[in-house]
Amino acid sequence: MTQQPLALFLMGPTASGKTDLAIKLRQKFPVEIISVDSALIYRGMDIGTAKPEPWELELAPHRLIDILDPAESYSAADFRRDALREMDEIVKQGKIPLLVGGTMLYYKALIEGLSPLPAANPTIRAEIEAQAQQLGWDAMHEQLASIDPVSAKRIHPNDPQRLSRALEVYRITGKSLTELTAQKGEPIPYRVKQFAIAPKERSVLHDRIEQRFEKMMAAGFKQEVEKLFVRKDLHKDLPSIRCVGYRQMWEHLDGDISLDEAVFKGVCATRQLAKRQITWLRSWKDLTWLDSDHTDLALETLSNAVISNT
Repeated sequence: MTQQPLALFLMGPTASGKTDLAIKLRQKFPVEIISVDSALIYRGMDIGTAKPEPWELELAPHRLIDILDPAESYSAADFRRDALREMDEIVKQGKIPLLVGGTMLYYKALIEGLSPLPAANPTIRAEIEAQAQQLGWDAMHEQLASIDPVSAKRIHPNDPQRLSRALEVYRITGKSLTELTAQKGEPIPYRVKQFAIAPKERSVLHDRIEQRFEKMMAAGFKQEVEKLFVRKDLHKDLPSIRCVGYRQMWEHLDGDISLDEAVFKGVCATRQLAKRQITWLRSWKDLTWLDSDHTDLALETLSNAVISNT
């Protein structure tokens, strides 16, 4: 039986040093990097997403970066399709896919496969939107609670995107989102070696997040969001604008909070994101932890994984 090709996953919370480590590994071995980040996909969102610098991308090109306009949406199913295509191309070149990022839902979709959810239906989505405008999202949430109480408990009435999708799925299929997501798709056809990098002390990560946000502000983060803000086709409920940092700066530009409040809330939101990522990773199976305070040892561990599995 033919052995499945190798793929490396380098996960971790935001600001943990994933990109630096991936670039170093790229300099040593025939690996090609695929970004696993729901914010880096957007063009024109560079500073606030801590997108790799041009010189870094020249050293180590990243696939699935800058593939969408911020007005567009992108699902876990879209990512799985695109990632598997890129992985296949990399393997055909005789190289190893190295998937790097912190969007855990994308990793989960890639490893386990996805349930058979229907594609979006613009007509039904428009009907739901029209009803919401007439009745309010609280009433739409009550509709969801009557057909899918499990999803209703998980989805907040103030989350119109996910609420609309849950209702849409039911109207298309006659089955609840909970029922359909219990069905799994095809698992990933690769030998996956999974790693996560983070500092041992949470306080170190918090300090890094605060320092990075300060650097982002000095680099012109506010001006970056201003360019998005003046566009007529973008609004605060889009997935792109709901990214940490962008949402808080948008609130400032809307006049809801001061700039200092936006920075403070942005740092807090980023720390909360890191906490969620770490919580998710702690329950992850078959995971090797790397200490971001000892990058040489981390690089050696990754290098050994490449050498011993090729």
